[in-house]
Amino acid sequence: MSLDEYLSLVINNSEELAHKANEKRFKNYKNKITFSRNIFVPVTRQCRNKCDYCGFVSDDVSSWIPPSKYIELLNEAKRTKCSEVLLTLGEKPEAKYSNAHDFLANHGCSSTVEYVKKFCEVALEHALLPHSNLGILSYEELSYLKDSNASMGLMLETVSKRLMENGHPHCNSPGKDPKKRLETIENAGKLKIPFTTGILVGIGENIEERIESLLSIANISKQYSHIQEVIIQNFNPIPSTPMADRLPPSKKDFLDSVSLARVILPKSVNIQVPPNLNSERILDALTHGANDLGGISPVTIDFINPTMDWPEEKKIKKLLEKDRYILEERLPVYPLYEKYLSNRIRIIIGDKD
Repeated sequence: MSLDEYLSLVINNSEELAHKANEKRFKNYKNKITFSRNIFVPVTRQCRNKCDYCGFVSDDVSSWIPPSKYIELLNEAKRTKCSEVLLTLGEKPEAKYSNAHDFLANHGCSSTVEYVKKFCEVALEHALLPHSNLGILSYEELSYLKDSNASMGLMLETVSKRLMENGHPHCNSPGKDPKKRLETIENAGKLKIPFTTGILVGIGENIEERIESLLSIANISKQYSHIQEVIIQNFNPIPSTPMADRLPPSKKDFLDSVSLARVILPKSVNIQVPPNLNSERILDALTHGANDLGGISPVTIDFINPTMDWPEEKKIKKLLEKDRYILEERLPVYPLYEKYLSNRIRIIIGDKD
C-alpha cells in the first residue's frame, strides 16, 4: 500500500485499520505479550541536543554515573533478577561540554562511546545483557559496540525535517536530523545489530509524516532484517519544559499509530507500547496490534518520564489474564535475532534459558 492508501484508511476507516492490525498481531504472536525486566541506567544527562519536550537533559557534569555507582546498580539488578541493563544517555555530550570531556579523561576514556563500552563489558562480567542507546553513531562506533551489546537502539522519532526549523521542538537538536538517524539505523542493519527504534507521537508531526516515518523504518527493516521492535511512544508533557503546556496526543491518534505500525511493518517486527505512559489503555493498544510492553524495572524509575511510574508486573499480568493474554518475560534480544550476537553473549543467554 502507498502512503495515500494508508492515509485514506486511517482517516476514513480506522476501525478496519484496527481490525487488520489485531488480526496480524494474533496470527503472528497469538495472545503472548512480552516484556523485559531491566535496570535503567542514565549514564549521563548531558547532551548536545536540547529538545523542547525533554526533561532529561542537564548541564551538570555531576549527572554522570561513576563506575562505583554503576557496580551498585548492577548488583541490585542481579538481586532483583533483571536480565537487561538499559544504558541511556545524552548524545555526544563531550561535543558541547568541556567538563564532560574532562570527566571522560579522568576515567581513561576519550569519548562517551568508549565509556559506555566499558560499562557494557562490566555488565557482561555480571552475566547481564546490555542494551545501549547513545543517539546518533557512526558505522565505526556501532561496530566498536556491537560485540558487547545484546541489542542497541535509537528512536527515529520522526522523519519530519520541518520539526528542526525555528519554533519547532528539534530546532536546537542537531542530532535529531532524520537523515542522520536513518543512517544510524541502516548502518546497524549492515552490521547485523539487533535493533530497536520507534516514533514519538504528538510532538507536532502530522499524520502523513507519521506514516512516512513508519514506511522508512519498514523499508530499512525489509532490507536488513535487524529491527526487532518498534516503539510507539506517546508524547508526555514534562513540567518546566517549553512544551509543558502542550496536550498529549489523543487516544485515537495514539491507537491509530499503533495500528499503522502493525500493518506497515514486517510481521517479524514486534510493536511495543510503554505501559507507564498508557496504564489506562494497555488492552486497547493490544487490540490495535501491539504485542510488547518493553522494559519494566523493579529497581529504577523511568528517567525520561520520571513522574510516570512503572506498573507492577503482577498487576499487568492480572490485567492481561482477564482478556486471556499471557504475559511472558523476554531478554533484550528476541530469539529470532540471537544469531547476530557474539558467542560470549549467546553463552550468557543460554545460561538464562
